[in-house]
Amino acid sequence: MITKEKIFFKNKTLKMAGEIYFPENFDNTKQYAAIITVHPGNGVKEQVSGLYANKLAENGYITLAYDASHQGESEGEPRYLEDPVARVEDIRCAIDYLVTLPFIDENRIGAMGICAGAGYAINAAQTEYRIQAVAGISTWDVGDSQRNGFARCWSEEERKQMLKDVAAQRTREARGEEPLYVGYVPKTVKDITDDVPTIQVEAFDYYCTPRASHPNSHNRFLFSCNDRLAAFNAFDLIETISPRPILLIVGSEADTIYFSESAYNKAKEPKEMFTINGASHVDLYDKEHFVNEVAAKLTQFFDINI
Repeated sequence: MITKEKIFFKNKTLKMAGEIYFPENFDNTKQYAAIITVHPGNGVKEQVSGLYANKLAENGYITLAYDASHQGESEGEPRYLEDPVARVEDIRCAIDYLVTLPFIDENRIGAMGICAGAGYAINAAQTEYRIQAVAGISTWDVGDSQRNGFARCWSEEERKQMLKDVAAQRTREARGEEPLYVGYVPKTVKDITDDVPTIQVEAFDYYCTPRASHPNSHNRFLFSCNDRLAAFNAFDLIETISPRPILLIVGSEADTIYFSESAYNKAKEPKEMFTINGASHVDLYDKEHFVNEVAAKLTQFFDINI
């Protein structure tokens, strides 16, 4: 039987909240390989990152799912900050926590993420050499999307206008106005129009309905985060991960495949892009037959490489 334990670890002065999953017949006198699972933007540990943490624990790994700093049950002000630098540091600090545990083999640590969490996990692996192998599910590069718009549809003028809007909002907040929060996905069904990308429609169904909604996932982030997001490049040094391996798992019907293709094309061997036929981006979050296929591939990948 899989067991899990609520844990806390530090990111500088912040208290981070996580859940550590233990495989069946866990023996604290032995050492185990460990995998960190990183949630998407708008996600919390009780959703898809926890689901994959549980699946990998079923296959013999100790796994850690946690809430990003400034989000969920983790500390950090302002709330709902989506800062790529902080998100990558969260991963490093999660590893700092794991290596203090006597039952963790510090030479056998892997990382994986979902959506934006995959971009952060890959970015962390570029310079965090305690990560022996890294995997992304429905990978998303938040920097690409905030510089170029989804599907790279923005013009240069649209990009500049977004950053001008951020600058103006920061000035207003510096002068005492309330922070501006925006949603990751449409707020209501009425907000889903014909021009809303498929990924946002799918994500609304996941995050904002009984399918996977959670009281700590609020569909909001600080608008002023967008300047930090736009300055981030998830795959900037991805070629330096080699010879450590990279696995990218995508749904064949996802409208976000281009992020994984960008990562794959820039990475050096060993690398693999594995396609789940018939699946969309969000299908890989919780639809059982797809999740089981993804979990089997992840287990095979980590069994070989950590």
